[in-house]
Amino acid sequence: MESIGFGLWNWVALVLYLLLMLGVGAFFTKRAGRDSDSFFKGGGRLPSWVVGFSIYATTLSAITFMSTPEKSYLTDWSYIAGNIAIVAIIPLLIYFYIPFFKKLNVTSAYEYLEARFNPAVRVVGSLLFILFHIGRVAIVIYLPTLAITAVSDINPYLVASLVGLLCIIYTFLGGFEGVVWSDFIQGIILLGGALVIIIMGITHIDGGISTVINDAVSNQKLISADNWKINAAAAAIPIIFIGSVFNNLQQYTASQDVVQRYQASDSIKETSQSIWTNGILALISAPLFYGMGTVLFVFYSHHTQLPNDFNTSSIVPYFILTEMPPFIAGLLIAAIFAAAQSTISSSLNSIAACISVDIKQRFFGKKDEKSEVRFARIVTVLVGLTGMLVSLYLIAADSSDVWDLFLLITGLFGVPIAGIFAVGIFTKRTHGTGVIVGILVAVITSYFLQGVGGAGSPFYTSIIAFAIAFVVAYIASLIIPAPQHHISGLTIYDKHGKVSYKPKSK
Repeated sequence: MESIGFGLWNWVALVLYLLLMLGVGAFFTKRAGRDSDSFFKGGGRLPSWVVGFSIYATTLSAITFMSTPEKSYLTDWSYIAGNIAIVAIIPLLIYFYIPFFKKLNVTSAYEYLEARFNPAVRVVGSLLFILFHIGRVAIVIYLPTLAITAVSDINPYLVASLVGLLCIIYTFLGGFEGVVWSDFIQGIILLGGALVIIIMGITHIDGGISTVINDAVSNQKLISADNWKINAAAAAIPIIFIGSVFNNLQQYTASQDVVQRYQASDSIKETSQSIWTNGILALISAPLFYGMGTVLFVFYSHHTQLPNDFNTSSIVPYFILTEMPPFIAGLLIAAIFAAAQSTISSSLNSIAACISVDIKQRFFGKKDEKSEVRFARIVTVLVGLTGMLVSLYLIAADSSDVWDLFLLITGLFGVPIAGIFAVGIFTKRTHGTGVIVGILVAVITSYFLQGVGGAGSPFYTSIIAFAIAFVVAYIASLIIPAPQHHISGLTIYDKHGKVSYKPKSK
């Protein structure tokens, strides 16, 4: 495919955005360097609405901005069931999960696992999170690289390095508070960019919105009766919804980047408000991102055909650079950068928190606060560079289907930990040894079930991984003897009780 020139004014717009992000990191540098609490939790100073926006930007990011429109362009809106699943689990989060995280006042989500089980489970949970998020960082660097290099003559290795290095710098400088506020700015850019693309697309189509609706309905690009049939197809809404429930449980109960934000507000009420803010944003934005794909499908059905060798992963940036005026196109490409960087920065800060709190402080002690912040910043740089190198490998390997790859990684490494948090909260007899067995069996089984019938869908993988981790951990705990462990105040049967044991982090 012939490359498209990026143009001077588009570069101006993109550079202005990147300088803005660096400015946010620089602004919070001094406050982030005060102590580890400020670097990892923002000192509890952040308002709930900003935290909610940050959760939204972190969990959706570049995968939303590019892969969701691609899905609706190629198929339909069936994956919107995943957004509904986010709202569906909010009451569960508020009533069952958040009280435990707030009670322990944890920096790392996996401190709960030590309190409930033992240090080994805490370390396993933390290491699986770290592994998963290094992969996630690589994927969300890789996506905007596709966005630009597939439709321009810029070197892809240069783009990936630019995205990764700038993220590392402002996360290094601003810590958690800088990450949350940059997430807010990036979320605004993300939503605004999607809205502009839809409006511009509709204005370029003869007949406007009526043509879009008629074509979408006649081509079954929205929701049809077939989407409700439970079969091996990934587009079955019931399977997407159930699988998304477990994927979202992983994000909102077992993923450090989200749980870390629960401590950014002072009270359970404020934390609950932040989660509802995120849920409302997820519902409001869903028609925007799925609508982008539908509008682009109708646009290219009536206008210039896409090149024969075109990769639909780049459908959004291709439309931006070929149909948008200069500078506006640059701002919209900046939205793709924003989508990626909101996720990357959150992952880097949360991985640094896990390595610092779950490993360094837990087993090697805690030094003075300045030393702890310095260690966290060094970890941020090293982890960021690792993720960037993995993204460069993905570019060299010319990887495809990154949306399904991301969901599959979540099912293999993330969802089993969500099952462990659930079995810890909802049962009393499960112990640490049984939990380790449950994690191992869940990961191994899910891996070998890839591509076997319905299990080939990432959503089936998520359902299987959660169920196996929960059930096997419980049964193994009934069979395998283990020393008595005090769990008062750590299950739903004693939710308001005083915690008799707290994880060690010093």
